Amino acid sequence: MTRHWTPLALVYLVLALAGLIGTWTFNVLAITQMTNFLGDLVDGGPAVSSITVDLLVVAIAGSVFIIVEARRLGMRFGWLYVVLAGVTAFAFTFPLFLAMRQRHLARVTTAARPPA
Repeated sequence: MTRHWTPLALVYLVLALAGLIGTWTFNVLAITQMTNFLGDLVDGGPAVSSITVDLLVVAIAGSVFIIVEARRLGMRFGWLYVVLAGVTAFAFTFPLFLAMRQRHLARVTTAARPPA
């Protein structure tokens, strides 16, 4: 089960879990308090709008990276990380992709080594 899980992949996986728990804690609060989630992001003032635009641009750039890198490495279902970001959070799916990418690279490197 721990095969191909490098320390870097585990760091990315921990970040993915932190992103999922951190974002969904606030998502659940927004749902239970019946707040206008998107309206709060936009109407919260210039600072909140700045953070929103900042994170949106990073999420778009990261999504492009995920798709391009997954294709380059021959990873299947790279697009699924982008789709899942809309359902969960990019703070979860991006580090999750990085963990799976690291695991894929470790697997490819191990398979490419000649037997000792």
